[in-house]
Amino acid sequence: MSKKHPVRVRLVSHQDQGQTVQEYSGERIDKGSSIYIRYEESGEGLPQGTDKDKTITTVKIEREIIKIIRHGTVQSEQSFQLGRRLPGFYRSPYVNTQLSQETTHMHMDMQEVEGIVEWSYELFAYDESTGQFKISLTIQEEQENESE
Repeated sequence: MSKKHPVRVRLVSHQDQGQTVQEYSGERIDKGSSIYIRYEESGEGLPQGTDKDKTITTVKIEREIIKIIRHGTVQSEQSFQLGRRLPGFYRSPYVNTQLSQETTHMHMDMQEVEGIVEWSYELFAYDESTGQFKISLTIQEEQENESE
């Protein structure tokens, strides 16, 4: 039986000298020993306000592996395991790329609903390094009765 909780997701990504911060409303689903964080992205470079500019992102968190799966306008899959280089891919209306990522750091602190997951990795496209990344994913319980 799976448990679902509404959550607020904050994703901070560092690459070289740049940083991006994104926040989403989503849900946390606990299934067995795995935790799934699911949220919807929009506006992946396509005209706003259409059904075609949406991507559903699922982050699967296990004891030693993080997997990010995106379906919609953007389709991608990336897996992260400390000390391993794992295959992945990225597809959009504009590009189709084979990826791999070598994880150099991973830290997880997941509580009953909230938590933080951090990892660093080197990203490769067609076996050529495209940069070093550091990701921080913070999950907070979303209050259902927040005043507007």
